[in-house]
Amino acid sequence: MQFFVSWRVIIKRIKAIRFMMADKTVPKRKKALIIFGIIYLFLPVDLIPPVLFPFGFIDDLVLWIWILYTLKETLDTYWMGEKPVNYSKKYKDAIEQDDFEVVDEDDFEVVNEESQSANTEPGADA
Repeated sequence: MQFFVSWRVIIKRIKAIRFMMADKTVPKRKKALIIFGIIYLFLPVDLIPPVLFPFGFIDDLVLWIWILYTLKETLDTYWMGEKPVNYSKKYKDAIEQDDFEVVDEDDFEVVNEESQSANTEPGADA
């Protein structure tokens, strides 16, 4: 387990939360984890009260480190903005299957254009 992650990676994962929350394919339990983390961050009830300044924010920090670690694989897909859209499900019936024929490489014959045009010249008897 790589516990010490660079600040750049953490910032990219935090920025990716917005795109993850906008995606409808992400399971609701992952979105709920983010929402509960935000609610806990702003609730006045904490495990360690914020009155104890340096120590009061440790429970919030630990919670968010755990959330980012738990969702790291999902968040990493959203680093560059929105996740690429998979159009295969949306347009799966748009192409009719009768229009295509699968040709095996062994049965495929390459025809040279010169020999084909020589056979089709007018006046050439085979």
